[in-house]
Amino acid sequence: MNVVSSKNLIRQYFKHVVLLLLLTVGISFAYAGENASNPLAAVNNTDVRLQYFDLEGGAERWDFFVADGSYMLTPKLKLKYEIHYWDTDVTGSSEGDIESLHLKPIYFPEKMVGKIGGWKYKVAIGAEVIIDFDNTDKGIGSGSDQFAPLVGVAMVRNDTVLVPLVQHFVDFDGPDVNTTAFRMIAIQSYANNVWGKLDAIVPVDWEHDNEIPATAEVQIGKMFTPAFGLYMDALFGVGTDKPYDWGVGLGARFNY
Repeated sequence: MNVVSSKNLIRQYFKHVVLLLLLTVGISFAYAGENASNPLAAVNNTDVRLQYFDLEGGAERWDFFVADGSYMLTPKLKLKYEIHYWDTDVTGSSEGDIESLHLKPIYFPEKMVGKIGGWKYKVAIGAEVIIDFDNTDKGIGSGSDQFAPLVGVAMVRNDTVLVPLVQHFVDFDGPDVNTTAFRMIAIQSYANNVWGKLDAIVPVDWEHDNEIPATAEVQIGKMFTPAFGLYMDALFGVGTDKPYDWGVGLGARFNY
């Protein structure tokens, strides 16, 4: 089966996959103690998110995360998934369509769990596959299917979590991609099941004159029950190569 046929198959069953995920959330009630905003947390969750971005030149974009979550396939192997739908006017008229599907298996080698001073840590290795849905004529997506290996460390001390990550993106279909992203996540837990998060991403685009389209996200959320929470995002483009000026977001989290 060629790449085009594969994408058509993914598109055909898109609604069925989303329905299955929502049904899974609806019938599952077990609680995972780690914060699902940490991409290296050993949790089962599905988030539904909506983000708005103010782009340069007066354009704007809505990014609807139809599903953004993770599932522990084994105690050492986690699968993260994202399905994105964009609505944007970058072409001069409002256009909406599916942007991408992300699948990210992450493995935790047990022998690498340890302690440095007062910090406990675990190392993770993984890779991300990004399938673009070829809607660049509408100003949606990059047009590139990508493969992105990653390595990260989750460091925990009391109610604080630090997660440095490095990930390299390359294309396997479509326009050339050659980008290394350096990411630092800090999560602080507070009383009454409230948390705050800072997520800074500094990508270096080796394909386009070493541009650095850096971003930062500030998130605050609360779990109202062990299985349900809400959070808000404030998003900022950073530097001269920023991909957007600013943004805001809202998300609902379902742990199971």
